[in-house]
Amino acid sequence: MTVNVDSKEYLDRLNAWWRAANYISVAQIYLKDNPLLKRSIQKEDIKSHPIGHWGTIAGQNFIYAHLNRVINKYDLNMFYIEGPGHGGQVMVSNSYLDGSYSEIYPEVTQDEAGLKRLFKMFSFPGGIASHAAPETPGSIHEGGELGYSISHATGAILDNPDVIAATVVGDGESETGPLAGSWFSNVFINPVNDGAVLPILYLNGGKISNPTILSRKSNEDLVKYFEGMGWKPYFVEGTDPEKVHPIMAETLDKVIEEIKAIQTKARQGKAEDATMPQWPVIIFRTPKGWTGPEAWDGEKIEGTFRAHQVPIPVDADHMEHADKLVDWLKSYHPEELFDENGTLIESIRELSPKGSKRMSSNPITNGGIDPKPLNMPDWRELAVDTSHPGAVTAQDMIVFGGHARDIIKNNPDNFRIFGPDETKSNRLNKVFEVTNRQWLEPKLSSDEWQSSVGRVIDGQLSEHQAEGFLEGYVLTGRHGFFASYESFLRVVDSMLTQHFKWMRKASDQPWRKHYPSLNLISTSTVFQQDHNGYTHQDPGILSHLAEKKPEFIREYLPADANTLMAVMDKALQEEQVINLIVSSKHPRPQFYSVEEAEELVDKGLKVIDWASTDGDNEPDIVIAAAGTEPNLEALAAVSILHKHYPEMKIRFINVVDILKLRHPDNDPRGLSDEAFDDLFTKDKPIVFAFHGYENMIRDFFFDRHNHNLYIHGYRENGDITTPFDMRVYSEMDRFHLAQAAANAAYGEKAADFSEEMDEILQRHHDYIRAEGKDLVDVTDWTWEDLKK
Repeated sequence: MTVNVDSKEYLDRLNAWWRAANYISVAQIYLKDNPLLKRSIQKEDIKSHPIGHWGTIAGQNFIYAHLNRVINKYDLNMFYIEGPGHGGQVMVSNSYLDGSYSEIYPEVTQDEAGLKRLFKMFSFPGGIASHAAPETPGSIHEGGELGYSISHATGAILDNPDVIAATVVGDGESETGPLAGSWFSNVFINPVNDGAVLPILYLNGGKISNPTILSRKSNEDLVKYFEGMGWKPYFVEGTDPEKVHPIMAETLDKVIEEIKAIQTKARQGKAEDATMPQWPVIIFRTPKGWTGPEAWDGEKIEGTFRAHQVPIPVDADHMEHADKLVDWLKSYHPEELFDENGTLIESIRELSPKGSKRMSSNPITNGGIDPKPLNMPDWRELAVDTSHPGAVTAQDMIVFGGHARDIIKNNPDNFRIFGPDETKSNRLNKVFEVTNRQWLEPKLSSDEWQSSVGRVIDGQLSEHQAEGFLEGYVLTGRHGFFASYESFLRVVDSMLTQHFKWMRKASDQPWRKHYPSLNLISTSTVFQQDHNGYTHQDPGILSHLAEKKPEFIREYLPADANTLMAVMDKALQEEQVINLIVSSKHPRPQFYSVEEAEELVDKGLKVIDWASTDGDNEPDIVIAAAGTEPNLEALAAVSILHKHYPEMKIRFINVVDILKLRHPDNDPRGLSDEAFDDLFTKDKPIVFAFHGYENMIRDFFFDRHNHNLYIHGYRENGDITTPFDMRVYSEMDRFHLAQAAANAAYGEKAADFSEEMDEILQRHHDYIRAEGKDLVDVTDWTWEDLKK
């Protein structure tokens, strides 16, 4: 770089970069030919249906150009997160100008033909999206659903001490609950071990058709707000680019130097002694639709909500105002920006950072800076003794806590646990033998496991933040899981949908590296919410994720601690998938050996020989279970049936990888018809005890031969009651299961047995309402060897 980055000449060139980015961004909305307007505009040059969002574009291009400047000046490791929704032109335009777009997509050449291709494919059938997307170089963040820019940025900079996430927050986005909650992210950033998030709150004044709330706040009120939240606000505002450029340059210099000073001071000491600094935040006020049409048809455009999408009505079938579009495009003086071949002139191009210093080429945005697989401990060393199935009682999540503890020990800088204040509640206490919760606010002597450095972040009661942190962490090449109460995973099911969509589209890009798995542990489950009751009951996250493309979704229902650890050993080492693991945290009999657990996870399901009485023969009844409580109740039902009907040939199947039941026409991992029939038969009755909504299982059997199916899952009934009564509410208890099996196998011959089960259930009903606890028949039940 031959020009001083602090000189007026540099700012003049930077202004030219900005104009070039704006020109390309406007042209992407409207043009499909005549990219440099070398001839008169014709209807064939303009799209039939221009689609895009103009309002935030010029402001973001301005920010992007200035970030390039400080990258050059301070040799920064910086990347860009685009929060303002459908501003997809920003990252496309700037990555095209710095050359990285053409490196990834060689057909989009750095000349007039390349510009034509770039313009036509934007928001065009067979082209690219109008928001930041996996196809966009430099992106880790979808612009579709708003609210996650800061939480994604925070997850990305954890354990990446040299990285700055320049995060543009749209003022519409700032009104979402997740984004408003994400200003607390500074509580969890350690200036010694972690990088920095530089939020740039872009207040342009308008949403789709309303003013934005924060843009109507005075600067004085914004200072109070952000200082109260622990941030140090800096303002950059104006409408005249000549005046705003030097203000932005000076402010960014101050902010970058302040970030470096914070880190330098903190890194003179230990991470354990770090305190929460007052990180800078930039509040950037420029008009919505800046540099675009000021008015149209007597109404103001620039600076209002009317600039949000396509500001002037020009398309291939409405050419009467095409001259106004040409005037707008020519206001950027493309003849000064591109040479005769349509290539960006060298004096502008040389402003770009070089190589991986370009924000569009930073390796953190494509799978991480230095991604490493996990060094997994041997979970078998923690295995529960199940030589006598059901004889040992343990809490699955407590046992797995030891496994998670050992994973942390083996992976001190690329594995984290996230959650919304539920790590202890979800019985993962053993992890605190080797780590603390990361928390940079003051600590009190009464606090538990709070420290400035820790591998657990669960100090904010926000599912959005926990999930957003995890997404940012795994999208940048690291590993972890998010543990939450089952019903409240629904709070973030749309976030999971967006992550799934990101993976699906990223998988289509050969240049995109694979991401570590996104792992969700769902506990405090529907069939044990005796304390919190009906409000905390919803297993629908299983159904929600099962609707997505099967290549990217795994759902595991381990029935005990050994199976849970075997599942986690596999899940944490997978790539390009969302893993949902449903687990119990309550005391449960332990049934499956190490070998059985490994086979259950490897094959997805297994006939449990010690719980079956069919031998090598066709069964009279198949009893299947998926989930901890379903497994327990189904085995108890088997024992009841064996006592009453010792001649009954029962086949018991435990299912862990529930999606393996899908037909291979719908899921490549699904069991073949032959394998399915070998397990479930073609016509024998099947009683299926399931953790989730029954329609999910019904769908799995729709394409199979055997429809002789009786499903007992969650039936949307519940209350604050006893643990066993939670299952009775949905008829997913041992007595209803045994009754259903006998009726299915023997019909009217089972009438007496069926009546006996009804009598027990009535006795249960009366007893718990009198005594407030479950029957001894239930609480003292133990498995007896059927082979005796």
